[in-house]
Amino acid sequence: MVGDLADWLPMDVDIWAWVGGTQRELHEAGNTGLAMALGDVPAQALEGRFAQLDVVAPAITQHAESLEKPWLELFARYWHLLGRVGDRAMGGVALDDAASLAEFAERGDVSDCPAAPGGVEVLAITQANTDGPGYAATRLSSLGAALDGVGPDSLAFSGLVTQYVAALVDAGQAAEGVAYAEAAVERLRGAGREASWELGAASVRALLAAGRPDDALTALDASTGFKPDDPVAKGRREALLRSLVLATLGRTQEAVEALPDLDVVGDHPREWVEWAHTVRMLVTGGGSIANSWQLGRILRQWMTYFETMGGHRARFELALTAGHLAVARQGLWQARLLADEAEAALAGLRATEGLADRVAELRAAAGAAAEAPAPGPRDELVAYFDAADGSTADPERWVGWLWPLSGTDLEATRRHTTTLGFLGYPGVGADIYWKAVAEDGDPAAAGEEDLAYLTGLLIEARQDERVESLAARLPETASHLALARLHRARERWEQTAAEAELAVANGGGLEARRLWSGAVQQLGDNAKAAEILKPLLETGEAEEEDVWRVIVMSTAVEDWATVRSAATGLGMPIEPGEGPIEEEWHLVRVILPAPDGSQREVLAVRTGPATARLAIPQPRGMEYNAGDVVVIDPRPLEPIPEGEEERESFVIPFAGVTMLRPGGYTSWFFDGAAPTEDEWTEFNEVLAERGWPMWVYSDENYRVTHPASGEQLPGVFGWIAIPPAVRPADLDAVLDDVTEQWSHPLAWLDLAREVGIEAERHERISKEYGL
Repeated sequence: MVGDLADWLPMDVDIWAWVGGTQRELHEAGNTGLAMALGDVPAQALEGRFAQLDVVAPAITQHAESLEKPWLELFARYWHLLGRVGDRAMGGVALDDAASLAEFAERGDVSDCPAAPGGVEVLAITQANTDGPGYAATRLSSLGAALDGVGPDSLAFSGLVTQYVAALVDAGQAAEGVAYAEAAVERLRGAGREASWELGAASVRALLAAGRPDDALTALDASTGFKPDDPVAKGRREALLRSLVLATLGRTQEAVEALPDLDVVGDHPREWVEWAHTVRMLVTGGGSIANSWQLGRILRQWMTYFETMGGHRARFELALTAGHLAVARQGLWQARLLADEAEAALAGLRATEGLADRVAELRAAAGAAAEAPAPGPRDELVAYFDAADGSTADPERWVGWLWPLSGTDLEATRRHTTTLGFLGYPGVGADIYWKAVAEDGDPAAAGEEDLAYLTGLLIEARQDERVESLAARLPETASHLALARLHRARERWEQTAAEAELAVANGGGLEARRLWSGAVQQLGDNAKAAEILKPLLETGEAEEEDVWRVIVMSTAVEDWATVRSAATGLGMPIEPGEGPIEEEWHLVRVILPAPDGSQREVLAVRTGPATARLAIPQPRGMEYNAGDVVVIDPRPLEPIPEGEEERESFVIPFAGVTMLRPGGYTSWFFDGAAPTEDEWTEFNEVLAERGWPMWVYSDENYRVTHPASGEQLPGVFGWIAIPPAVRPADLDAVLDDVTEQWSHPLAWLDLAREVGIEAERHERISKEYGL
């Protein structure tokens, strides 16, 4: 709600007043969905609901353009971009969008918006993500110009200053950054405002860069009570910064205790470089942090992310950090590859002074370190590899031990290259395997296993041309299968289906049928997709996952004979008969998409192997409602608890697949002061007797205003769904009758307007109670 956000985020009251006013305008104009989404956009950006944000924000932007509301467009574009370049730390891929927003914010009909300086702020953040030092001078210039026109009383001041201090640090002017931050804090105090936590953190980093870690710790303690611009991230970001400061001071154990766990920072790219840098300090400082191959694998994944997102400086810094950690654990082959990775990242940087020397330092460290001794003679290493405990063996060391054999000994090559791919180096493994199979050998004579491994590595390394070249040299079945794998990986479903069908026609086995069926299902033909897999059920080749796929697809096209037969084969107790399976099994949670890009969890009754009937009324605008029967994927989305007591209260969640049979129910909204317990019991009983589903969407924090005293009263709002045979007037009459004697009236304004009865009364109730 707008009121909650206004309390949560340190944004100017005028902005939230404008947001609330815009929402009311949109409601009155009939844009209810847009109005509801508007206030949620900042929370989506800060809470990490990015799938939802990436749908909602562009939709608001598009509507804002059509409605000629430039402030609304700025609002949506700003938060969407902040969601991309803030927590997700996108760099080069977002530069054009950031520059466009900054330019848009300078337009005459936008520049007087209090949030307009945010365009300069997010552009500076994006440039810093791309190459902080390389864009330092540009950032200082644009931020300085923006600050010239903004005082400490502005909501934009603290954010602009935070970015200006960061730019000074990147420019090598850490002492100036400290002084600037301190002056800005004093200016804010003079204006009766408090610095944001982020500004305090920027000051701490400037003090660290200036070689003043003791002062940095003092500043961090002093800023801990500041209100954050990003309240969701503050806890982990403050803990990470504290760990970094303590590690710099040599207080290793305290730093280890403060360091957020990997599962805390793992979904937040903005923290990755600082976290990795801190970990390296703690590892070399004798901390209890495990310098393991798993850590190396994670850092490699992070580098790939930044390479994709144009975070060139982050990619470079992570490569060097990961390289030195690899040297420390004797993963020397990886350290050398990481030096190559860091060198490759230089091409994307604008400022490279001294960086080549740092790469050379890593190479020298790898060259001076001793290799870990192999566990046995070279000609026995494959046997040792196969005998190793898969849960405790170190794959990083095995890559080093097998490297001398890889490319010449095929068994060693298989194990070496696939392990390289597992550790995040599929391109290196693909090059070695390609030479062994396609250059030094005849791929047409290679075994199915080698072709599958090689194709997988080539696809993962995005060496598509090599896959096509390999396919051209293979026998027909293997050729079609290789191309089908490639097309599936790139989500080219028509091509996948065509190649997989040809593979099946030429004697292709289980994988070919699965590829063909999966692609046909993606193209929307469930009936054909099921028919493709049915022969596997008849021959006994099908595995359980194939049987379930047939059940789901056959359910979607109401081929109940096949569903019954397949379910019986799995030992499911289906009642005998023909036609639809409409039994009453147990409650489930069905996860369904919402129009705003999010997902909704809807309570339902499972009615068959792959069907469920929704039990909860949904707000208007949804594509489903109570009474609808949907197809579900029978694989639980969460593990079923092991304890008997936990299992009794656990409701299994399943993914919704498609609508099977709409129930035709219509939902109507009600809102008002909460009734007494007896009144509410009667209300529920009356609706239940008629079979009209009702669900309360408000929580215990919802309040309405007493029209006489102004007292805040507990409120309640929700939806009631009626079947197609029931007229809206019937619901209106029942509600009128059951709530007639309530202490406070209930309002159902939309329903009253629909039936044309006492709409004015419901409008008055809504206004008087502040609904």
